[in-house]
Parts: sequence; structure tokens; C-alpha cells
Amino acid sequence: MSRRYIPNIIITGTPGCGKTSHAEDLVSQLNEERSDEENKFQHFSISDIAKERRCIESYDKVLDTSVVDEDKLLDSLEPDLEKGGIIVDWHCCDIFPERLIDLVVVLRTDNSLLFERLKKRGYKDNKIQENIDCEIMEVIAQEARESYIPEIVIELNSNSVEEMEENVDRIASWTANWLKDHPDGVTNELDPEIAASAAAAHEDAEMNEESEDDEDDEDFGEDEEEEDDD
Repeated sequence: MSRRYIPNIIITGTPGCGKTSHAEDLVSQLNEERSDEENKFQHFSISDIAKERRCIESYDKVLDTSVVDEDKLLDSLEPDLEKGGIIVDWHCCDIFPERLIDLVVVLRTDNSLLFERLKKRGYKDNKIQENIDCEIMEVIAQEARESYIPEIVIELNSNSVEEMEENVDRIASWTANWLKDHPDGVTNELDPEIAASAAAAHEDAEMNEESEDDEDDEDFGEDEEEEDDD
């Protein structure tokens, strides 16, 4: 069975929260004591990876951003994630398979600081507002909670250099503990019990949808009869 011997970590959050700075510093720190070139951590800025691997399907002029072909992107990334040691840096986290992710770090930033950072980047006003709304509504944090088990999702404040340094040290410590706890690595395969549970849940959802459709059809028929009576 396919196994990875170093963990995959997602660093996510609203644009401007410091994902890239965290990822770069973390990779640098983690690789300082690793002599094995085959098992070094790598920083994957997904925005850059998507362009390099031709996974851009269109461009959104209103939001001034590229639209990624997520299926093509995941097909491209899966071999890297199965190898392990990938520090994923992206504003989206819920598309990555849970079986290949070991830790999800959601960075949070105060809205006033976020506004200043995005303004310095030259973001359009509508794009700035959308990202601030996303932060206020905790959209990315909620996606992480819904997509991964609670034990691997953490939220960290990212408002200053000091907080970034503390966050990187904390993630590095978590990584060291993960390596101690998993000397034989972890499987890249989906747990059969989880797969069966997911399949059953999917089947139940489809049955519920069919049941609701049948009820809607019945209601529609009743409405027609009432109209005929009138």
C-alpha cells in the first residue's frame, strides 16, 4: 500500500493573511535538520502551481482572478501529496482529499489589517470587500471544519511578525511530534470503513432527494387539481 512518511500540511486563509510567509518560513525551519534530500518538505503555492501545470480554465474579470480547474489540479497534485511533505499554500482547502492531509492551519487576520494589506497589493475595491466579507463570515474556517476531522484543524491569529514566528514554531513542533508518532508513516489509501460510511451517506442523500422530488410532484398534482376545481 502507498504510504507517506512525512506529513502534508495545508496553510489556508483569506488572501492577505500571511499564508505564503508562514509556508516559506515553515519549510525553511523544517528542512534545516533534514539531511535526506528525498524526504524534504516543499512549499506548494497553489496559485503558481496551477499556472505552471496549466490548470487554469478561465479568468474572472469582475474579481480580477484566475479560475482553477480543480479536478485537473487534484489529478496533478495527488502523486506529490502521496509522497508527503507538501506545505499547501492556498485560500481554498476543502478540495483536497482528507486521506492525504494531516494538518489544516486556518490563519485569521483582523479586518483593518486585512484591508491595509490588500490595498497595498493593489486589489480592486470589490475584491477587497469580498475578501473582508469572507473573513467576517468565517467562510474558509467553516470549510475546513466541514471538510476535515476536528482534530487536524487549528485556527491561528496572523496579525504581526511575532504571531507568525510563534505560529511557525508551533506547527514545526506539531510536525516533530507527528514524525515521532508515525515512525512507519501513514497510508495514502482511504480507510475501508470510512469509504463504506461515505458511500452509505451518499446513497441516503440520493434517496432523500428522490423522496423530496416525489413529494414535490404530488404537491404539484394537488395544485393542478385545485386549479381545475376553481
